[in-house]
Amino acid sequence: MAYEFLLPDIGEGIAEAEIVRWLVCEGDHVDEDQPVAEVETDKAVVEMPAPATGTVLRLGAKAGAVVRVGDLFVVIDDGGDGDTPAGAAVNDAAVAIGDAHRQGPAAVEAGSDGAPAAAHR
Repeated sequence: MAYEFLLPDIGEGIAEAEIVRWLVCEGDHVDEDQPVAEVETDKAVVEMPAPATGTVLRLGAKAGAVVRVGDLFVVIDDGGDGDTPAGAAVNDAAVAIGDAHRQGPAAVEAGSDGAPAAAHR
């Protein structure tokens, strides 16, 4: 089944991102969480992972294009039979990706009061 992956909200207040470069081409096989593109926001360049394992059917825009949050990013065919509601798994993955980018590259260990461990002396 083909899933349309929409550009998720990748940070607080980020409304759009520029596709710096695609790391895959149409027809390529990708594994879930494999980086498929580098996108640049006004804050950082981040790699966007594939939300599912499958074959890339379509890239949503060319490198250099600005894509708004919620616009088509990539279409991936997982080879399934279509029993899953269209886009359900991909939308869940998009939410998880957006959450991960908002949290930053590494989680900060918190003390018992919720402050970062480095703040405890």
